[in-house]
Amino acid sequence: MKKRKLISAVMACSMVLALAGCGGNGSTPTTQTTTTAETTQTETTTPATTEGQTTTQAEASGDAITLKWAIWDQDATPYWMALKDAYEAKNDNVTIELIDLGSTDYMTVLATQLSGSTSAFDVVTVKDVPGYATLVQKNTIEPLDDYISAANIDLSLYGGATDQITVDGKLYQLPFRNDFWVLFYNKDLFDKAGIDYPTNDMTFEEYDALARQVSSSDFGSSVYGAHYHTWRSAVQLFGVLDGEHSILSGTYDFFKPYYELVLNQETDNICRSFTNLKTEGLHYSAAFSGGDVAMMNMGSWFISTMIANLQSGDYDSSLCGNWAIAKYPHAEGVEAGSTLGTITGIAVTTGASDKDAAWDFVEFVSGTEGAKVMAETGNFPAIMTSEAMDIISSLEGFPQDEQSKAALEVSNLYLEVPYAENVSEINSILDSYHSSIMSGEMTIDEGIAAMNDAIGKILNP
Repeated sequence: MKKRKLISAVMACSMVLALAGCGGNGSTPTTQTTTTAETTQTETTTPATTEGQTTTQAEASGDAITLKWAIWDQDATPYWMALKDAYEAKNDNVTIELIDLGSTDYMTVLATQLSGSTSAFDVVTVKDVPGYATLVQKNTIEPLDDYISAANIDLSLYGGATDQITVDGKLYQLPFRNDFWVLFYNKDLFDKAGIDYPTNDMTFEEYDALARQVSSSDFGSSVYGAHYHTWRSAVQLFGVLDGEHSILSGTYDFFKPYYELVLNQETDNICRSFTNLKTEGLHYSAAFSGGDVAMMNMGSWFISTMIANLQSGDYDSSLCGNWAIAKYPHAEGVEAGSTLGTITGIAVTTGASDKDAAWDFVEFVSGTEGAKVMAETGNFPAIMTSEAMDIISSLEGFPQDEQSKAALEVSNLYLEVPYAENVSEINSILDSYHSSIMSGEMTIDEGIAAMNDAIGKILNP
């Protein structure tokens, strides 16, 4: 295949130059901002070129190739087949064989199957960061940096996500799916109160004031201005939007203002209490669809839930049918559109039968072509091009106001769980003390001090 041969030649040339101690004209990614809207006109997966001629996999010819791809829940996840079909349509000598490992303990099963002397897969889907850490530590997936450089891929288009999964200066996966947090709101509740809707550029102070303004405790028609699910993410991760802190910081005093914001809202009946939510087992979807929650911070995955359940009649349109989204609120001095997220990645195994071919598929899935395919299935790609945003915002049932469409533009994406060898243990500790603070078992200061102590011992043994 021409492209694979070209990539190999570029990589080999780079190694020769390095050994000779000579400088070279290497492919350096173009520097751009992380604002999705500003980068949507850039093609990120343009293959390497020679004398101005671009080669593509579709132009290549050669022996038939089969790539085995590890996935989960094929029947319930439409984008697996969509990505397979789209790639095979461009590359008639390549067959993508989907191997479904199921969603239960997927990463554990995958790590076990990759631990043998021969690989059962050429390409694997990376479901979460802790599992990613295991694959890297076991040396079962390939570093992609040379391929990325040869293809001149601009990593800034991933909104900073790749920086947070880099291991000792190397990148072992590329994201292709992204779920990020936005602010859902019920327009009817704001209309009834005669209050302006949330905007795409609200500080936390403005958000808090708006929640208090729209709240009502009138008998028979009470309205909660805000709602927070019981996950720690719904509170703690407000604090990482400044780009300076993360759950790996080791000291967590930066959580305090956000615990104060939410707990003060609880005291003033602006939101339901954590304790009652735990006792009642009230899911966030039931809370918002019930028609008495004005605003709720939640992941973009809830968009498809809202659309599907309103169309099926499972949600009462008179209660929640007039809904919209806005960008996440932010701290003073932080860029609007900064948000939290989770990624799904794709990687080449160290035991792949044809690593160049495997990389070509990874490049397709994680690039702009794969982004279009993902959007057409109603899922959010890691690279939100203008085309992908148009596709998603044009889905039947998606709010058609311009603000909701613009809310899909992410300026900075901070992972809920960035890479660390011991991130699972850190997560567990933060979960535990979050519950203690929110339930009143510990004060905010006591809970944060306990986090600092317990996680400090992990990070600095």
